[in-house]
Amino acid sequence: MRAPSVYICVLVLGLACSGCSIAPGSSSPEVTQYDFGPADPNAPSPGLKQALLVYDVSAPGWLDSPLIYYRLAYQDAARPQAYADSRWVGSPAELIAGRVRGRLAASGKGGVVHPADGNRASYALRVELGEFIQVFDAPGQSKAVVRLRASVLGRNVLVAQKSFSAERRAATPDAEGGVRALIAASDEVVDQLVTWTIASVKD
Repeated sequence: MRAPSVYICVLVLGLACSGCSIAPGSSSPEVTQYDFGPADPNAPSPGLKQALLVYDVSAPGWLDSPLIYYRLAYQDAARPQAYADSRWVGSPAELIAGRVRGRLAASGKGGVVHPADGNRASYALRVELGEFIQVFDAPGQSKAVVRLRASVLGRNVLVAQKSFSAERRAATPDAEGGVRALIAASDEVVDQLVTWTIASVKD
């Protein structure tokens, strides 16, 4: 008659141990999240004189996530990899779109129109993100690479189109270094994009 009691004790002990093993945070690593930080208040601000419709930035499927990617160019340049314990707060396309809208909105009296607003504008801006990654040329040596293409449209007619790119060396060969370099490269590209866009939009 003692067997059932022993069995129950073993079962209770097993459940208690399993509860300890699946306790929240017991084994999963903490994930560090990054955004682009505040915009540079001293960035050049050419005047936007009329309203501009700015579409959301589009990106390849593999970049449509908060993952922070790197590429070992010296080993396998065709295989992007992601850091396990570091993330962006949104996708790179969302972060760049926010930066572009912020810079354009602060650049003049014209104003920025979002597609969801339902308002009309004579000109529109479309941006396609092509590359946004930390590239390791050698062990311990990396750079951030950002590439995009922008198109200015006027009444559904292509007015101007241009590709932009920037590279920045990472201070450290890790996610932190890659993030800082990617932010710097993105700001450089956005500065070029904003200046070109305003020059492409006629009065």
